[in-house]
Amino acid sequence: MEEAAHIDAAASFDRLRQKLMRVAYRMLGSVADAEDIVQEAFIRWMGADRLGVREPEAFLRRTVTRLCLDQLKSARRRRETYVGPWLPDPVVDEDEEEDVTLPLMLALERLSPLERAAFLLHDVFGLEFEEVAKTIGRDAAACRQLAARARTHVREARPRYQLDRKYGIALAEAFFAASRSGDMKALGAMLAADVSVHADGGGKRPAAMKPIIGFDAVMKVHEYLAAFFQKNGSTLVRAGFVNGLPGFVTLEADGELQTTALEIEDGKVAAIYVVRNPDKLRHLH
Repeated sequence: MEEAAHIDAAASFDRLRQKLMRVAYRMLGSVADAEDIVQEAFIRWMGADRLGVREPEAFLRRTVTRLCLDQLKSARRRRETYVGPWLPDPVVDEDEEEDVTLPLMLALERLSPLERAAFLLHDVFGLEFEEVAKTIGRDAAACRQLAARARTHVREARPRYQLDRKYGIALAEAFFAASRSGDMKALGAMLAADVSVHADGGGKRPAAMKPIIGFDAVMKVHEYLAAFFQKNGSTLVRAGFVNGLPGFVTLEADGELQTTALEIEDGKVAAIYVVRNPDKLRHLH
């Protein structure tokens, strides 16, 4: 009887695992940390008095969110000593209706953990403030204030329009072809005047130590990279959406994967996000 109850409990958790992963990843920006949090929630679920839980999904979402709030304290300390720009782990081909794009995730990094939780739970996952209050241990009025403050900070980072998926992938493929072949004219035609490049190597692989800003600076970098690619190669593994932005996964000359995501504004590439840190790419193998 007890074994059957454990099997049923495990099965009920598995049905919610992907939803819980979405919460944890959006809170933390790390696939590995999110997986650890969800596994800890599973352990707690198996040891809980489940007969007293009326809504397993709400119970588990609260558990995951609270674990993430604790985790964010240590994550912030780690990021203070991170080598070079920090970018969230790349997730390729998310649900295309998901509007938590990479720029929004970076904006979330500037929020307090409670602001981040209130914003995500209410504005992204659609929970009422009463449920948000139960989850983060504040009253509903305080949660409204937290979400409102968060909203003012992240407003500019939210997508202003839905990018056509086929157009986005075609643009990503064209960007890959131009940047690897050295077709600077084609590449330049895609870039906005204030384009920027943000590369995350984490001190594990070569990457710019600070963002590269402006058309001329970005073109200069790509001229250098095109010459490098001519000698060393860069293979397209797949094009798709990376954290909600059109982009691609490549296999580089050193045998490691790399992701590139393109933020598009008014039909031009406004920002280029490159993840090279191998620790952030393990889940893509």
